[in-house]
Amino acid sequence: MAYWLFKTEPDAFSIDDLKNAQNQTTLWEGVRNYQARNFMRDEVKVGDLVMIYHSSCKLVGVVGIAVVTKAAYQDPTQFDLSSDYYDAKATSDNPRWVVVEVTYQSHLDSLVSLKEIKANPRITDIALKKGGRLSIMPVTKSDWQIITHMAEE
Repeated sequence: MAYWLFKTEPDAFSIDDLKNAQNQTTLWEGVRNYQARNFMRDEVKVGDLVMIYHSSCKLVGVVGIAVVTKAAYQDPTQFDLSSDYYDAKATSDNPRWVVVEVTYQSHLDSLVSLKEIKANPRITDIALKKGGRLSIMPVTKSDWQIITHMAEE
């Protein structure tokens, strides 16, 4: 099992939206960065745990936990002309983008803010601390445990 951080803008899709989704599950669509796509396509696996991170909002930080319930497959929005994520260069024979499905597990007891993550010297590997801006990034088991423990304090 691996650990991940998935960023989302809560005005577009929040942890509450995930909790309220049918079967508390959604496909994680619209990733349009090649490195993030490669993580989803090549490394994110069923059973991996995901920190849901709210960005571009008033309260930025880790807000909840999800689990990957379906491995990568073609992102259907890349073919949908009406979608914000439409990609004219994508074809069904040569898709450019993928999705995974995630299922809600829990809200954290309290938000763990970016400021708190950056200030904690025990968190050493997470890309957020180094200015990482990817929408999907790996999290070490150690950093995962520290961040989830911070939410309980």
